[in-house]
Amino acid sequence: MCTAATYKTNDFYFGRTLDYEFSYGDEIAITPRNYPINFRGAGTLNKHYAIIGMAHIADGFPLYYDAINEKGLGMAGLNFVGNAVYCEEKSGKDNIAQFEFILWILSKCSSVDEAKELLKNINITNTQFSKDLPCAQLHWIIADKSGAITVESVKDGLKIYDNPTGVLTNNPPFDEQMFNLNNYMNLSPKNPKNSFCETLPLKAYSRGMGALGLPGDLSSQSRFVRVAFTKLNSISGSSEEESVSQFFHILGSVDQQRGCCEVENGKYEITIYTCCCNADRGIYYYTTYNNHQISAVDMHRENLDSSDVIRYSPIAKEQINIQN
Repeated sequence: MCTAATYKTNDFYFGRTLDYEFSYGDEIAITPRNYPINFRGAGTLNKHYAIIGMAHIADGFPLYYDAINEKGLGMAGLNFVGNAVYCEEKSGKDNIAQFEFILWILSKCSSVDEAKELLKNINITNTQFSKDLPCAQLHWIIADKSGAITVESVKDGLKIYDNPTGVLTNNPPFDEQMFNLNNYMNLSPKNPKNSFCETLPLKAYSRGMGALGLPGDLSSQSRFVRVAFTKLNSISGSSEEESVSQFFHILGSVDQQRGCCEVENGKYEITIYTCCCNADRGIYYYTTYNNHQISAVDMHRENLDSSDVIRYSPIAKEQINIQN
């Protein structure tokens, strides 16, 4: 499945892993300010904020998995199978199809606070992009340097949660994920102390026993705990190189290796890509399963006043630096 996280040093960083058994043909896509976005139920938006992120491009339309805009707002959709429920169109509402949701928010909002206001009138609809691309069952994290929220469209309606961890995985719903953290309040990066029983002479038997009890499996609930703990205890320098490196290490705690998570007979989830966006500078860093070298696309090196989507294929082949 997938994991998203935020991180802040001097700048604000936002990113995710995308874990699946195959790729739809992902591309780093820049949607410039004058690209006409034709929303199925909300008309055409001819001028808007520029956006960069990972997307599947279908008929020239960027179907974003995750993205940031030029104002420093980030958003990602993660699988939420069995819980996501979308609606028919409703009169008086902003009727936004599930596949348009990231574009709707990032094209119009410069902050989480603005996104909260826009969400007050939204109705996420079950409109399909095409017969070959049905609605993905997702929930979303929206974040900037001030904080994060989680958005879930479920049977009971649209739920918007403040997200103090700045982390999102998949099922169960976000409020249950947060409640589950209560089971891990004794986790510590320090060596453990004996609280089992005063009469037993228990002691740490090795160096490096911090985080004892941190779950290590690949379930979404365990990944939520692991990345929340890793991120919230993370320490790094504040330079761009140190910050980006640390962000990839944070999400590296939930990498999925081929063979460890079988979803169908002979089909295995892998971490297809991991991204780290400097939301303040508009730089999209990424690695892929077969290329661990960090690559980057800088939206501000492009003409952001153009009207055509700018596309870059991820570098998928391993890049090895031979030193001698």
